[in-house]
Amino acid sequence: MGNLIRQVICRDDLQNNETFMQNSFPMKEWHIAHMQKTVVKYVRGLSDSASGWEKRNHRKYGGLTSICRQIEYDVKHGVTNEQVVSMFGKVRNDSSFSELRKGNGSMKRLEEVEGHFTKPRPQAGSFYS
Repeated sequence: MGNLIRQVICRDDLQNNETFMQNSFPMKEWHIAHMQKTVVKYVRGLSDSASGWEKRNHRKYGGLTSICRQIEYDVKHGVTNEQVVSMFGKVRNDSSFSELRKGNGSMKRLEEVEGHFTKPRPQAGSFYS
């Protein structure tokens, strides 16, 4: 919140009808890059020669739930759903990700995370209905 430009209205501004524009997403580019790295990291999976520390961290933070939570956090901070879906399309079709697609189970993991963000979510019912 430190760098967030807040809308400031002073008495002079009220008289002059001048207000400052609010910057709602000051780190939008960082969150876009983070979302891209997160998708690639999940689709790549864990290396066969991973150390014990890497395996432990993957078990703790590398699951579908954690990855989706990270991407949802990025969406909350300025990444659009279209950018997330376009990243899935890039990984699926772009030649720069061809080595990534060859990995064991990578397309299955891509479909899992893609399904989380492309399928419509059920609407929660009312408490009284």
